[in-house]
Amino acid sequence: MTRRIVAIVFIFFCTTVAWAILGSTIFYRTYETDARLEGRVASIWGASQRQSPPTASYQRVELKTTETIENGKKKVVTTRERVTTALPLESSRVEVGLDLEHRQKGLLWYSLYKVAFAGTYVFQNTTGEGQNATFTLTFPSAQAIYDDLVFTLDGRPLTSKNEKTFVMAEAPVGAGKTATLKVGYRSQGLESWRYDFGGEVAQVRDFALKMTTNFRDIDFPTNGLSPSVKRETPNGWELVWNYKNLVTGYAIGMVMPEKLQPGPLAGRISYFAPVSLFFFFFLMFIITTLRGIGLHPMNYFFLAGAFFAFHLLLAYLVDHISIHAAFAICSLVSIFLVVSYLRLVVGIRFAAVEAGIAQFIYLVLFSYAFFFKGFTGLTVTIGSILTLFVVMQMTGRIRWAEKFAQQ
Repeated sequence: MTRRIVAIVFIFFCTTVAWAILGSTIFYRTYETDARLEGRVASIWGASQRQSPPTASYQRVELKTTETIENGKKKVVTTRERVTTALPLESSRVEVGLDLEHRQKGLLWYSLYKVAFAGTYVFQNTTGEGQNATFTLTFPSAQAIYDDLVFTLDGRPLTSKNEKTFVMAEAPVGAGKTATLKVGYRSQGLESWRYDFGGEVAQVRDFALKMTTNFRDIDFPTNGLSPSVKRETPNGWELVWNYKNLVTGYAIGMVMPEKLQPGPLAGRISYFAPVSLFFFFFLMFIITTLRGIGLHPMNYFFLAGAFFAFHLLLAYLVDHISIHAAFAICSLVSIFLVVSYLRLVVGIRFAAVEAGIAQFIYLVLFSYAFFFKGFTGLTVTIGSILTLFVVMQMTGRIRWAEKFAQQ
């Protein structure tokens, strides 16, 4: 009996090592290729975007006087300098539409989105004379395309100068007058979209931003402002941020929801596999001992191989079909291997009932718990406690000294 237990423990240890190698291989395949694929996806689709409000400024010439001492005599030097002064932003009305699309590359899903941006900004010339102002809109990302670009002042299109990272135009603004700048575009991005207020700490007056999404699983970035109003729509959410006079260094943003990632999920399931095999071996050992069924360590070796086949097939199937379909196929294959094998070793009833149900619980259900983020540990804990309870009730009247002596 002691040799048998030692042999089973050795088989369990070797399989655990194999699972650790497989899990490390999966994570390497996932994140080694991600370093290359994310850059390729961003170059084709677009990178994450961070939009700032446009600016308006004018230049004026000021005389600057400096005093120097040459040969013991004081000398006054007057120079002309151009000074740039910003026109204050009095009001902002922004609308953003986010349409999420997921694309799979390798073992990862990427959260891509299309964005429709439109903003109406009111600047005021607070000086007593007219100014020739320069209006500038900095694009949220240099690695993106911008279609349907709108750049108008008081309803009139501006003759703009387009650069790689910004668009700018000049227009006169009368003394004490306001200028209404409208901007807009359609673009594409990756993973997150943000709107900041143009500085680390900025003052915002009369601001309103409305964001609509075509997804329900919304998430806001760290150090981000929460919306003032949330309304659920048939397709997603309508979120509104309203501020009268705000001083903040935080931004408004949205982190795109991720799909269940095949690579990391398969890796975590592989690392967890020894727990499933431990419970299966433990239950098989108890049942066969109670019933006097002689399972040789070689039988345990083939059972461990059937368990390992589940994770090996899952590792190389998830990047070709959906994770749910791959999981179902691997479960059926592994259960078929165990039941068809134990049918020959012990019998069809033991193979289909005791072994089949135990494998379904400890391999399939325990592994499927990883699909429910945040509940994996609780699920496994409850399953472990129930297993302990059942085994304790089954063996409470067993005299183990006699049982081991008989063996």
